[in-house]
Amino acid sequence: MLLKIENLHVKYGNVEALHGVDLEVDEGEIVTILGANGAGKSTTLMAISGLVKPSEGTIFFDGASLNPLPAHKIVAGGIAQAPEGRRIFGTLTVKENLILGGFLSRDTAKANKTLKWIYALFPVLEERFDQLAGTLSGGEQQMLAIGRALMAHPRILLLDEPSLGLAPLLVKTIFNTIREINSSGVTIVLVEQNARAALKLAHRGYVMEVGNIILKDSADRLLANPDVQNAYLGRGRKDS
Repeated sequence: MLLKIENLHVKYGNVEALHGVDLEVDEGEIVTILGANGAGKSTTLMAISGLVKPSEGTIFFDGASLNPLPAHKIVAGGIAQAPEGRRIFGTLTVKENLILGGFLSRDTAKANKTLKWIYALFPVLEERFDQLAGTLSGGEQQMLAIGRALMAHPRILLLDEPSLGLAPLLVKTIFNTIREINSSGVTIVLVEQNARAALKLAHRGYVMEVGNIILKDSADRLLANPDVQNAYLGRGRKDS
């Protein structure tokens, strides 16, 4: 078990956002977390990253507790996140954004090798390496956010709403690349409102409602589950 979350509670002030979440991710998996806005999906990822601290419960990575570690130590240990909204540095170039993603690495040869891999995954980033990141399209910025996270050489990549605001063709491209990243050996935790696309990509999934895990199963079984279909895959919805 690469990542294990036990009885995770997170509070924002006096308001509890997570009410005892249990979640497991095996090495090599793609695990998706589904749910409506406000369900606690992003808070779960931020807790794993150390950006918010549990009020109760434990997050284990490779058998060791992440709870006492600051966020930069968690990145150094092998967990990187591409956040919701991309959060790229718009006044820096594409290459400068990518180099910042590897700021903890002292291995120049490894960093250069990773940079070449990212350019192979996202050729448009190499074409625009000296362009200001703020001038990129939404899809290109999402590619940059994922590439920047990969520069940290993560064992687990946390992706928060990578399809948000993107055209369907770009969503397909991004998700195909996520599959390729996973095939290279990177374990992935994917938070995504595009439930159908996420379940077609993932091995397993969890469904959250108001800070609780209400359902967990294989991705195939969740796709076929009538409750999931009605809530997230119904006609008239945009696969969310």
